[in-house]
Amino acid sequence: MTTPWSKTEKSENHTFRKYKDGDHKWKSWTDDIFNADESHKCPVYVNRTPPCQGSCPSGEDIRGWLQIANGIEKPPEGISWQEYAFRRSTDANPFPSQMGRVCPAPCEAGCNRNEVDDFVGINAVEQYIGDTAIKEEFAFESGPLKTSKRVAIIGGGPAGMAAAYQLRRKGIACTIIDEHDELGGMMRYGIPGYRTPRKMLDAEINRIVKMGDIEVVLGTRVGTDITIEQLEKGYDAILWSIGCQSGRALPVEGGDAPNCVSGVKFLEAFNTGRLQTTTDNVVCVGGGDTSIDVVSVARRLGKITKQNALERPELVVHGHVAHDVAMAAQRIGANVTLTSLLPRTAMTAAEHEVHDALTEGVDIQNSVMPVRVNKDDSGRAVSVVMCECTVSKEGVPEPVEGSEYEIKADLIVSAIGQGGNLEGLEELDNGRGLINADAYYQVDDRPGHFVAGDIIRPHLLTTAIGQATVVATTIENYLTDQSMHKRPKIDVYHFNLMEKLNEANLSVAEYDRPADWGTDAAEFAVHNYEDRSASEIANAEGLFLGHWKEEDRNKREENVPSGEEVLSHFEERMELLTEEQVKAEAGRCMSCGMCFECDNCVIYCPQDAVFRVKKDKSTTGRYVDTDYDKCIGCHICADVCPSGYIDMGMGH
Repeated sequence: MTTPWSKTEKSENHTFRKYKDGDHKWKSWTDDIFNADESHKCPVYVNRTPPCQGSCPSGEDIRGWLQIANGIEKPPEGISWQEYAFRRSTDANPFPSQMGRVCPAPCEAGCNRNEVDDFVGINAVEQYIGDTAIKEEFAFESGPLKTSKRVAIIGGGPAGMAAAYQLRRKGIACTIIDEHDELGGMMRYGIPGYRTPRKMLDAEINRIVKMGDIEVVLGTRVGTDITIEQLEKGYDAILWSIGCQSGRALPVEGGDAPNCVSGVKFLEAFNTGRLQTTTDNVVCVGGGDTSIDVVSVARRLGKITKQNALERPELVVHGHVAHDVAMAAQRIGANVTLTSLLPRTAMTAAEHEVHDALTEGVDIQNSVMPVRVNKDDSGRAVSVVMCECTVSKEGVPEPVEGSEYEIKADLIVSAIGQGGNLEGLEELDNGRGLINADAYYQVDDRPGHFVAGDIIRPHLLTTAIGQATVVATTIENYLTDQSMHKRPKIDVYHFNLMEKLNEANLSVAEYDRPADWGTDAAEFAVHNYEDRSASEIANAEGLFLGHWKEEDRNKREENVPSGEEVLSHFEERMELLTEEQVKAEAGRCMSCGMCFECDNCVIYCPQDAVFRVKKDKSTTGRYVDTDYDKCIGCHICADVCPSGYIDMGMGH
């Protein structure tokens, strides 16, 4: 008896069969790309995230503002390219002037241009954008408030200020409460002024405050002057962005000597003007960026020959006294040593910062670890005993037997890590001097409490700023009772073709469902385009690197003093590129993952299937299109695309 699902009946009723009678070979459509004038794959234009942006903890649209600087992406009418680049840059990070100077630039390490010659000088271009914005007095736009609810932001450092900026853009008011006399956090109190000029820092901070509905309360410590309960009663949400201002002591015998101080406190004493000189022999144990700042400051401050015991630098660092500025006139050079567990090439400090410290006369000793601190009869440190070491894959240092040696030390600075000061806030402490957070930067088991910045885990300024962007959205969702959306794999600011089309007055038509499902002629869809930027990085393997000629990077001049010149040298180190240099450097960007209108695909297409979009329909991301009636799937266009914007991925 034949059933309705018998093989015979099924084969007769099918309108499509993968195999025909007599077929005996397996066919793979993915392998059968080109066969005479037929193809199973034709070009599709795919936007991916460039590796510079994927490496940026702030998630800046770096490719975007580089393309604006080099003239590929045109600004709207009435806006200079500098202002347009500034607004694109500050979508993610409101401190371009600061970041262009002090960020260690993981974006440059990730730059695909490294596969050709040298990375694009992203920091240098960003500094130009930031400094020009200050010079031209570009202001942030701020619309009306969208809610009567208010957020308390505890800490006015990079995370707190960036969160205030992002919240205000969303129409949410906030109050920033900071225990210091001025805003800025680590940018002001942790980094020397010759690296972050205070005039520039103040301008970028004030630009945020001037957005309005951002109240500032200074000189007030939460946990002492205000309780958590008072905050909860007075505000609808609380963001903890208090940073990490407590340094770790040396974990060796004698590390508790009074003249053993933390790098964080040393730099704060200098940046507040209290510390004017150091002492004969300064030893800093570290290897990261903080330690470089410590030794560079120590070389600039030098020592004085007859120092009052009541004005020793450790007393200033601990806040007991302050130096008279007149002491600066008596400075002479001090011996400054930096020790690091890691070899020179593996130090976590930025390579150029290490080079500058060496130029300034710092003695850097690598692959060594402290064993103990020797004290005199009064209990003060007089030397630190070091030994050579190796570091395991797990990061554990192992001493080399018989390699001990001694370094004289009148001041020992520990720059081996930081922790938060949670005095009065113990209920938030996760047991390690930090505050726990989930993927959306909500504090565990405390609804209405959020956290961002170093107090989660000490890292880069740009990391804290990136977290502030995410937590601002989380707070917005909390205040408006919206559910949290899953964060994308690549959680950064992405180029948005629809926004660009609208900006260029090329918005698509209203959706009108056609009689059939074909959309190749419909005006309500953007054809032949895919946005994979939330899930894919444009890797060098997908680029046509042969297109690019080697070009020297336009480098900033650096005002780095020699060991003989460093004393009292507090002038800024980074010189600004000229506009012409900025455009030339931006022109070295390979526009990874986005068309930059080179015309290779149009020129090399043997069938004239790839064509330029008409000028009145063209904008960034929509420069070329494909006539599928002509395309034979030869994939030459994809092969010669320098930026990896073309994939052979659309079925024919």
